[in-house]
Amino acid sequence: PERRDPTHLPPPRGASKLLETFTQYGDWLRRLGISYVGTLNDAIQAGRLRQIILVAEALHQQQLATIAQTIAERRREIRVVLIAGPSSAGKTTFARRLAVQLLTHGIAPFALEVDNYFVDREQTPRDENGQYDFEHIDAVQRYRLVHDLKRLIAGERVRLPRYNFVTGRSEPGPEVQLKPGQMIILEGIHGLNPDLLPGFPQEQAFRIYVSAFTQLNLDRHNRVSTTDTRLLRRIVRDARERGYQARHTIAHWDMVRRGERRWIFPFQEQADVMFNSALVYELAVLKPFAEPLLLQVPPHTRERIEAKRLLSLLEWFLPVEADGVPDNSILREFIGGSILKDFTVWDPRGDHVDKQ
Repeated sequence: PERRDPTHLPPPRGASKLLETFTQYGDWLRRLGISYVGTLNDAIQAGRLRQIILVAEALHQQQLATIAQTIAERRREIRVVLIAGPSSAGKTTFARRLAVQLLTHGIAPFALEVDNYFVDREQTPRDENGQYDFEHIDAVQRYRLVHDLKRLIAGERVRLPRYNFVTGRSEPGPEVQLKPGQMIILEGIHGLNPDLLPGFPQEQAFRIYVSAFTQLNLDRHNRVSTTDTRLLRRIVRDARERGYQARHTIAHWDMVRRGERRWIFPFQEQADVMFNSALVYELAVLKPFAEPLLLQVPPHTRERIEAKRLLSLLEWFLPVEADGVPDNSILREFIGGSILKDFTVWDPRGDHVDKQ
């Protein structure tokens, strides 16, 4: 039953793709022999961390290669790859690593930013508190987006919009013309929502859902929450990239989660494929970054309660240095040092295509 209607039992919701993704990762952890935090700590103490990192990253690479192969086999049909997922899922690094994999198949991807299709600020829908709701699907110029996509796919030269976040206005952007065989990558929270591209041929779109489906358990009765993993990722990244204190990130997390529940999770089964961005070792690496930030949350505040809960979670993990994390790892998106930070997609024929 749902909280709003506790006396009524709703029909079962199909989540076959999500369940399959969880199950596959759980099976993989069991084969690796690390289903619990305790066994991870034992491996760290035994000096096997580097082996675990290499195997975990190899699994990501294997999944990326499989997705790219699937897209390449349907290159005559697929023209747009849509990538969606909740906050701190690692979508940016995933998109760039997928672009690299597509290049190995001779496919030069072009990244089209959905954020540049925001409506002017005064036209943005408002939430129940009268605040601008930038995550609402009507905050996107959907019909213009579809119009531009169709023209780009047809090989026409298109003047793209550029959204000015300072003035809150849509302005003229660069002129773009795709070369034959180029594929468009579209990343955004609404990527799985059928209403994002009204009138666009569905057979030309390939949808990917990215999230951190953590399957590590504290014990036989308690697992590590996927949401907690993403929150810790975001706390570390916000502090490093934006100078935000952990209190700020925690205070805004409920609002982020509301947007996810409304605009992302209901459409996750619309994905053609799901990518699990979780890494079995990541909380051991995040611990030295996150603990000092959480300890700075002032006492006697609501955010302090959440900070203490996260600190108690991190107490389960032995801390490890980040030196062994590969520079193209999804984890590098949050702790820094990613080789993909300024990644540029190029055309194998020698012409510049797009800068991510």
